[in-house]
Amino acid sequence: MNSWGIADAAFTVELLVSELVTNAIRYAETSSDLVLRRGRHAVYVEVSDRDSRVPRLLHPTSDDEGGRGLQLVAQLATRWGARPTLTGKTVWFQLDIAT
Repeated sequence: MNSWGIADAAFTVELLVSELVTNAIRYAETSSDLVLRRGRHAVYVEVSDRDSRVPRLLHPTSDDEGGRGLQLVAQLATRWGARPTLTGKTVWFQLDIAT
C-alpha cells in the first residue's frame, strides 16, 4: 500500500479485503479472485467467486456470533455492492482516499 501512496488507508483496505475474502472462502466454498485497483481518488476492490448467492447485509444482535463483516464494509467503505456474474458473483467496495 505504501507504493500506492495510501499508507493512511492501508489498515481499512486490509480489514475490508479480509472480510470479503473470508466471506468468499467461508460461504462460497469455490475458488475466488481478488482484484485491487488504485484510481486517482479511490481504491477499488473486487472479490469474485463461483457462487451465485449474492450476500445481504445482516443486522445481528449483541448475542449473535457472526454477521458483522458486511456491516464493517458498509460503515467504512465509501460505496460497496454485489453483482451477479456469468459464473457467480462479485462483491466490491470503493474507498475514497486523500490525494
